[in-house]
Amino acid sequence: MSVPHLIEFSKIGSPALGYITVGENSTLPFAVQRVYWTYYTPDSVIRGHHAHHDLEQLIFATSGRIEFVLEGLDGKSETFVLDSPNLGLYIPRLYWRTIKFSHNAVLMCLASKEYSEEDYIREYDEFKALAANV
Repeated sequence: MSVPHLIEFSKIGSPALGYITVGENSTLPFAVQRVYWTYYTPDSVIRGHHAHHDLEQLIFATSGRIEFVLEGLDGKSETFVLDSPNLGLYIPRLYWRTIKFSHNAVLMCLASKEYSEEDYIREYDEFKALAANV
């Protein structure tokens, strides 16, 4: 099974002109089927509280700072911080996540599948029960 990890994408440009970062399907861990972004999340709100059966994601903080705590079926947790637009967080299937945003953060997600409510695991007890079957 894959594990979450940070992927640094190259950037082109300079402080005087600004930067551009490009990710193409050939350089991504999966073919992108959906893109969405989250913004204006109050910094007092913790989001996430779910996992996915099959979905893989590559997440970017296009602005601000976003902190992810990811827990695998083995019960181990790891914290990842996104604070640069050229840094992506790969989240494989079956990782429980909580997400904390800075006041100005914009999260952009590249997803391996189109939206399906059936793919979500929204109850932590259900997630933990899956671990017992692995």
